[in-house]
Amino acid sequence: MPTVGTNVSRLDGDLKVTGAAQYVDDIDLPSMWHGVVVRTPVAHGRLVSVKRDPAFDWSEVITADASDIPGKNCVAMIEEDVPLIVTDRFRHIGEAVLLIAAPTRELALEARRHVMVDVEELEPVFTLDDAKAARVLLHGTDNVIAEYTIAKGDLAAGFEEADEVVEGTYSVGHQEHMYIEPQGMIAAPRDGGTFDIIGSMQCPYYISKAMHVLMGQPEEAFAIRQAVVGGAFGGKEDYASVVAGYCVVLARKAGRPVKIVYDRDEDTAVTTKRHPGRVHLRTGVKRDGTITAMEIRFELDAGAYVTLTPVVLSRGLIHAPGPYRCANVHAHGIAYATNTPPNGAFRGFGAPQAFFPLEVHIDRVAAACCLDPLAFRKRNCLQPNDTTATGQVLDESTAGLEVLAAAEAHAHFEKKWNEFAAGAEADGGVRRGIGLAFFFHGAGFTGSGEARMKGEAGLRLDADGRIAVLTACTEMGQGSHTVIPQMAADHLGCDLSCVSIETPDTSLVPDTGPTVASRTTMVMDQILKKCAEALQAQLFAFVAETAERDGAALHFQGNQLMDGTEPVMPIADLVRAYRKERGELTVTDHFELPEHIEWNEETYTGDAYPTYAWACDVAEVEVDPETFEVRVKKMWLVADIGRAVNPIMAEGQIEGGSLQAMGYALCEEHKLDGGRFQTDRLQTYIIPTTMDAPAMETVIVEKPFTHGPTGAKGLGELPMDGGAPAIVNAIRQATGLDIRDIPATPEHLYECWKRQHGAKGYERHEG
Repeated sequence: MPTVGTNVSRLDGDLKVTGAAQYVDDIDLPSMWHGVVVRTPVAHGRLVSVKRDPAFDWSEVITADASDIPGKNCVAMIEEDVPLIVTDRFRHIGEAVLLIAAPTRELALEARRHVMVDVEELEPVFTLDDAKAARVLLHGTDNVIAEYTIAKGDLAAGFEEADEVVEGTYSVGHQEHMYIEPQGMIAAPRDGGTFDIIGSMQCPYYISKAMHVLMGQPEEAFAIRQAVVGGAFGGKEDYASVVAGYCVVLARKAGRPVKIVYDRDEDTAVTTKRHPGRVHLRTGVKRDGTITAMEIRFELDAGAYVTLTPVVLSRGLIHAPGPYRCANVHAHGIAYATNTPPNGAFRGFGAPQAFFPLEVHIDRVAAACCLDPLAFRKRNCLQPNDTTATGQVLDESTAGLEVLAAAEAHAHFEKKWNEFAAGAEADGGVRRGIGLAFFFHGAGFTGSGEARMKGEAGLRLDADGRIAVLTACTEMGQGSHTVIPQMAADHLGCDLSCVSIETPDTSLVPDTGPTVASRTTMVMDQILKKCAEALQAQLFAFVAETAERDGAALHFQGNQLMDGTEPVMPIADLVRAYRKERGELTVTDHFELPEHIEWNEETYTGDAYPTYAWACDVAEVEVDPETFEVRVKKMWLVADIGRAVNPIMAEGQIEGGSLQAMGYALCEEHKLDGGRFQTDRLQTYIIPTTMDAPAMETVIVEKPFTHGPTGAKGLGELPMDGGAPAIVNAIRQATGLDIRDIPATPEHLYECWKRQHGAKGYERHEG
């Protein structure tokens, strides 16, 4: 019985709901000490001295500084520009200047209170405009960290052809991951100068590469093992290497395991965020609603260091023209350095910063053509054999019209749009509005990234009689360690009970690539198909030789090896018999892009992604005209993900991501003062709770990706992209407010109302 397409219960569910799951803070190794970090107090400066209070008994703790790093003093990512421990100039509040480890965390914290950090403060850069002015240089000669351009057609000719030109500037702020479990890591020294590292992470092989550079040892010297993870959303992709580095340096000096687990305020203060951004859009359109030209300037605030900014900018820029037909496009993306903590990976990876401005802007363009938002999108949506802004031909699995049609059928958008436009009010005098957003998201690494990565995975025969999946793809709450065994079981043709999955550990599993970029299901689907065929070939050949069976007639069914319709033996017995006679067996293979995929990194043209997932979100809101409080009444979430391997978990991903997008739209606001986040805890950084969650109706459209055996495409990031513009477009209809910045808090809506209505309007409102 196939398991793909069925609602299999989470394989890790029992451990988590019973409390038996071991998160990093639950792990206590023999003789383990606890570490803390002494940090820079201002946003930009030079380190003058780090002094230890002579009145404190330092013999009970150990300290480490940059001189204790045997390799390069950096956290290697795209560039090697982030110092693990500051020695001179620093670029944001919270950089490490000293590490402390002690037998108890309380003692380590007490020791930290006895360290005095003296700095020479330098002029900081906090805004995009100041970074662009380059009066203070943080990076290179112009503060530009990355820059790309997409050009298609003749932009001037496109605007000449237009009857209307709509222009606007939009902005988005920082967003905090606010995973339930803060950052945490343990490093334990082994004989021979090698280390075990276990912790809360997304990408074990990222950490092994970073430790290789930091410690000057081969990657094989570090066994990186994932503990159970309490959420990540991208926040444990890049930053986990920082915490691992602190632990390894301390463990090496202490000669014992060292654990560091952040408090919530520390985690919020220093870890990476979603990049803030500013986007300027200029769109030409004919009176019939046909888009003739799109000009886009896409600016991101990178924070203090490069980290993952170039690839975030790249993905954001590629998605910035959206899922729309347009023959003439010019999109320029640029990211600048500022004196705030570095911004990095966050669910959506640049696309939410692109789709909020685009989809709010598209509603304005539709209004200029006297078309309703849905009709305008239907007229302009990309269809099979159309080309994207990079020139990619959408030759298959293109579901724009299908998701728009499903959204209309389920939400009755046009009926409600007309009803609410007539000024109908709900009980209590609240204003009602409905809005939508149309979007797509590329699955996998951009361009030739998957070809360079050649992500590997495998299958192994285990002593317990099961077939283990070997993958570095991590489980962080999204359900991958249920979905991956489901696919493996189907490709093998056996029951799910015959399959297990190995804990991601660089000493045990191959490098599948990071668990990012909506790639896990698509990549593992293809690799597991090839591995299943190779494993079966060896097992069936073994049976043919030892039991005089016709290998061509052998296959798995349920938990049995079958010869045609005749059961031969349980699969578990076959696995044990093979191991007894032939020894251990592991087969591995790697992911391959479809042959036709071509990408030009220099010109930014070609096939940006192997395939795209498509979606349309519809939001219905109520707005109190006196307090400007917004209540999202219901959301309709339509997503084409190729194939839902586990439909109920796919729905959970879509709904969870959409609630996160609702927070991005309405309430998640980071406030900075002198480069320091004032909103550094759940009491001050407000995220939606279950009490705020609207009713959600999820519709999964399945237009399979033909280059994947099950047809599955990416899902994890897609739901983050559309919720914010759909909600803001609904607020716009309800109130008439021209909202171009998020979060749309009541305070921000009130300021918007004052700008549009002026003092006289303000007096009427108060009266």
